[in-house]
Amino acid sequence: MSRIKRVFEELKEKDEGALIAYLTLGDPDLESSTKHFIALSKHADILEIGLPFSDPIADGPTIQAAMDRALSGGVTTDDAFEAVTDLRDRGVVRPIVFMTYYNIVLQYGEDLFLQRCSETGVDGLLISDLPIEESESIVSGCRKHGLDPIFLIAPVTPPKRVKRIAAAGSGFLYLVSLLGVTGERKSVAQKTIDVVESARNIVGGIPLAVGFGISRPEHVQQIIGAGAQGVVVGSAFVNLSAKHGSDAGEYLERLAQELKEGTR
Repeated sequence: MSRIKRVFEELKEKDEGALIAYLTLGDPDLESSTKHFIALSKHADILEIGLPFSDPIADGPTIQAAMDRALSGGVTTDDAFEAVTDLRDRGVVRPIVFMTYYNIVLQYGEDLFLQRCSETGVDGLLISDLPIEESESIVSGCRKHGLDPIFLIAPVTPPKRVKRIAAAGSGFLYLVSLLGVTGERKSVAQKTIDVVESARNIVGGIPLAVGFGISRPEHVQQIIGAGAQGVVVGSAFVNLSAKHGSDAGEYLERLAQELKEGTR
């Protein structure tokens, strides 16, 4: 059983949802972002590490700016693997997911990238721009190296396609709750609740995690109440990192604690 699957099963027994916390690696710098992930790990159930990329088409202005800052600081793919090793050495046991774009994996070499993920302690891989039709080698490689291949679905994804994606992935399925790019929202629209309820009836046994726009405990409560097993929070954490820089740890930990309460 993968570490991600085990987390969802343990939370299910406690009638809780999962808080999946995202930050961009290397923003504001590598050492600070490592400390920030440690701070998040005190309350988040799963850590999602965004690998900086020069053309992050699925991300909104907040995360794009974070990636620009990280790239300006010279962050590389090898730095990501070293950061995971560092997190594990510092006692972080939460599951870790890499969120990236296919070009990064391609340039590194698919099998070598997946091998390094496995060796350093990465648990899952989400490639934002990889369609299911082109994912066979990645999925088989993930299985080979003991990683969970994680996929995105959207409100407009046809049910038949949702089932296909759910069958190919493992760990959890990431539902994009809003069309467009990532970013914070003030409230959860009823349409989003309807989409979550509908998707939950289609995806089968794989846990459903909802992201894009979630930033408040009441958002979390609504999403979990609609039947999702988890929420993914990114922009809200990245905003805190941008605002407070290397001193953001306590603010990140506090927000993670507040959001985690919403999963219970």
